[in-house]
Amino acid sequence: MDELAGLGVVQGGAAAIVSIVVLLILRGALVPRSVLADVRADRDARIAEIAAERDSWRAAHGASEENRYAERETNLMLMEYARTADHILRALPRPAEGVADAPVDQGMATQG
Repeated sequence: MDELAGLGVVQGGAAAIVSIVVLLILRGALVPRSVLADVRADRDARIAEIAAERDSWRAAHGASEENRYAERETNLMLMEYARTADHILRALPRPAEGVADAPVDQGMATQG
C-alpha cells in the first residue's frame, strides 16, 4: 500500500508539491517579493498622483466659485447703476418737437 503507481507515497507527495509550486509560478500566482514591492510602489505612486490631481481640481473649483460670486456681486452693482441711470434719463425733460431734428452746424451758422 505504500506504493501507488510505482512511486512511494512520500515521494509522490513531494513531487505533487513541487509541481503545484511550479504551476503557480508559471501562472503568475507566485511572484518574488521584489516584484510585489515594485507593483505596490507603482500602485501607491498612481494613487498619490490621482489624489494630487483631485486636490488640484478641488482648488480650481474653489477659485472658480469665488470668482463667480465676485462677478455676480459686480453684476448686481452694475444693474443698480443702470436702474439709477434709467430713472435719471427718464426724469429729464424731453426736447420740443423739431428742436432735436435741427443739425448743430446750422444753429451755429445762424448765430455768426
